Amino acid sequence: MNANLYLTLRQGFPANLDAIAIETDQGLRYSWRDIERGSAMLANWLDSLDLPAGSRIAAHVDKSVEAMLLYLATLRSGHVFLPLNPTYQSAELSYFIGNAEPAVVVCTPANFGWVSKLAFQQGTRYVVTLDDQRGGSLLERAAHHSDQHTPMSRRPEDLAAILYTSGTTGRSKGAMLSHANLASNALMLKDYWGWVPGDVLLHTLPIFHVHGLFIAIHAALLNGSTMLWHSKFEPQRVLADMPRATVFMGVPTFYTRLLAQPGLNAQLCSGMRLFISGSAPMLVDTFSQWQVRTGHTVLERYGMSETLMLTSNPYAADERFQGQSQRVGGSVGFPLPGVTLRIANAQGQAVALHEVGSIQVKGPNVFGGYWRMPEKTAQEFTHDGFFITGDMGTLDERGYVRIVGRDKDLIISGGLNVYPAEIEDALNQLPGVLESAVVGMPHPDFGEVGCAFVLAKPGALLEPAALLLALKGQLAGFKVPKVCKLLDELPRNAMGKVQKNVLRQMV
Repeated sequence: MNANLYLTLRQGFPANLDAIAIETDQGLRYSWRDIERGSAMLANWLDSLDLPAGSRIAAHVDKSVEAMLLYLATLRSGHVFLPLNPTYQSAELSYFIGNAEPAVVVCTPANFGWVSKLAFQQGTRYVVTLDDQRGGSLLERAAHHSDQHTPMSRRPEDLAAILYTSGTTGRSKGAMLSHANLASNALMLKDYWGWVPGDVLLHTLPIFHVHGLFIAIHAALLNGSTMLWHSKFEPQRVLADMPRATVFMGVPTFYTRLLAQPGLNAQLCSGMRLFISGSAPMLVDTFSQWQVRTGHTVLERYGMSETLMLTSNPYAADERFQGQSQRVGGSVGFPLPGVTLRIANAQGQAVALHEVGSIQVKGPNVFGGYWRMPEKTAQEFTHDGFFITGDMGTLDERGYVRIVGRDKDLIISGGLNVYPAEIEDALNQLPGVLESAVVGMPHPDFGEVGCAFVLAKPGALLEPAALLLALKGQLAGFKVPKVCKLLDELPRNAMGKVQKNVLRQMV
């Protein structure tokens, strides 16, 4: 049996392929037939390159429907999709290309000069372009190919995508997700979140990570649901499309920005079925405000690049609570069907209820390991096969999971992961900088942002604003700290290690 994920998604397309599948904020409309034909032409172009099965196809492009079609084409042709944040700069992209060794890199026309040079130097055979206005050499080449394509046969365990995540060492790790990982999670969520005929998804998320690319798009395709496609999140445009939608997925930042709009009210949201939030913790205050303003209770869930979705607050009335739906602010709900979750101590033993421990998981959604890092993969799994998420949490007597912190210094800003070690390394290389330490600080919009503490070399005069400006030329904007403070010394423990808990107290 062919386990190609595209075939699973294709089964959800409606009988009428001429119905509208996607409507963009620029007024473009794509039918289900357009998705089928467009992804087939791109897949045939990939096939024409005669690449080895499982070649990596890297996408460093802006959000567009055509970028989504490239993802589907990659699945169809039996290759591995490698989505990359389009704001990544040369040093970051160089690492990803060097590590993943993609056969094809797709970038924006504006970045072709430096991206192609970098990619060719590292052995990439093909570099093509794609913009968000249906332009670029990728589409020009695909236009000459047939719009009929038979998906390549894939086994369930075959690799479908690599998503790069990072550790506190700053070295990025490629989480390997199989066709079975993605299919099992998508099919389960379709049922668990109550998708019904006629649902319309308001899609405003980026499509270079799990939330926007896999969770949102897979659900819509599997359900044959129309997507109202926004190139980026703009609160006023979201409110304008809200009356036509039934499902919205966002990060907490989206909800705080929507709450700032005077036009948000219960009448506007009367046709909505479900609001989902994830990728970062939502403040209980935001959760409560949303209930008051809209009459809807946000469904919070928990997932990772390595595992897709792990837990969720209940969608429907739950028999455990006398038939009442219980979505609890500050909680990420229950382990999803098929997911085994435990809160464990350092020895791998389950801790008592309400006691903080390491969140560890097992299930068909859990990735197979890190790309070309067998030692790291072995470190992240327990002897009995549980993946150690790196998050710390609690479990209560009703089964609710709460995340209380991280065992690493990860900062989640606007739903995106920021790793202090990477920023510190960049800061420490700037002229006049002796040492630096970066911690997260609360932010009303992004949830968390970075705060950098910097020591100057003897005799050097540093300007905090200038340091942050220098970082903007090296790192993606979401990684650059919002605050920079100069110190005479960093707090350290007896072993000389910087005490970041003290720095967090300072901010």
